[in-house]
Amino acid sequence: MNPWDFRGKVVVIAGIGDDAGFAWSIAKAFKNLGAKVIAGTWPPLMGILEQILVNEKFAESRKLENGASLEFDAIYPLDALYDYPDDVPLDVRENKRYKGIEGFTISEFAKRIEKDFGSVDVFVHAIANAKEIKNPLSQTSRDGYLHALSASSYSFISLVSHLSPIMNENGSCLTLTYRAAEQVIPGYGGGMSSAKAALEADVRYLAYELGREKKIRVNAISAGPLASRAARAIGMIDSMIQYSFLNAPLQRDLEAKDVANTSLFLSSDMSCAITGQVIYVDHGLGVMGRPTQTEDAKAESLV
Repeated sequence: MNPWDFRGKVVVIAGIGDDAGFAWSIAKAFKNLGAKVIAGTWPPLMGILEQILVNEKFAESRKLENGASLEFDAIYPLDALYDYPDDVPLDVRENKRYKGIEGFTISEFAKRIEKDFGSVDVFVHAIANAKEIKNPLSQTSRDGYLHALSASSYSFISLVSHLSPIMNENGSCLTLTYRAAEQVIPGYGGGMSSAKAALEADVRYLAYELGREKKIRVNAISAGPLASRAARAIGMIDSMIQYSFLNAPLQRDLEAKDVANTSLFLSSDMSCAITGQVIYVDHGLGVMGRPTQTEDAKAESLV
C-alpha cells in the first residue's frame, strides 16, 4: 500500500484565509496526493479566499503539480472563538463582516462536516491570533492575554473535541507552533508566547487521550520564520528571516512547502509511531545556543 496515497481521505484545515501562509501550502500538498480538502475560514476572510480561487492573478498560486487548479471540496465559515451559537455576542452577530454568514461556530462547523462528508481522517489547526500582539507581555491586559489563549490554543482543544468523534481510527491531528513557546522572541507579545507554550502542552495531553480512545495521533510543527501576511502584520519578520539564514545550520530561507511536506509525513502511515511531539521545521535554528554572526558580520553580508 502506498503511504502517500491520500485518495478518499478527508482533510480538514482550519485557518485558511489567503494564499501566502502555511495552511494554503498544506492544502495544496494534500490535494496533490488526491485528498478531499475542507477549508475552515474566518468569516471576514471568506470573500478574500473566494476571490483568490477565481481571480486570474492568483492562477500560479493555485496551480497543483498536475497542472490543475486548486479547488476545495468545501469552504465553511469558522470563528474559533465560539464553540456554540449561544456563545456569539450580539455585536458580532450584527457586525457587517458577518452579515449573511451562518453556522460559523466550532460545533456548527463540525456538524456540517459530518453531514456533508461523514468522517474525517486528518485535521490541521492553523489558527493563531492575539489582539495585543504588539504589546510586551508586561503591558498586555487580562482581556488581551485571554484572547490570545482562547484563539490560539483553546481553539485547538475545542476543534479536536468536536471533530474527534467523527475521525477515523489512526487519524492525525496537527497544529502549528513557534519557538517563542520556549525561548524569548522580543516583540512576540500580547500573550502569544504563552498561548504557544500552552498549545504544546495540550498536544501532549491530547495525544495521550485520543491515542487511548481512538488511536488518533496528535503532533505539532514548530516552523521557522516565513513572510506570510500574518507575520508581516506582527512586524520584524524580515529581520527574523535574516537572523535565521545567518545563524541556522542550514542556510536556506524557509518555504511554506517545507512545512506542508512535514504535514504529509505526520498524517501518513510512515509516522504511525509518532505522537505527542513537536517537530521542528526551522533549518536547525532551534538547536543553536547563541548567534554565530556578530552585528558587524551581518552588516557586511548585506553589503
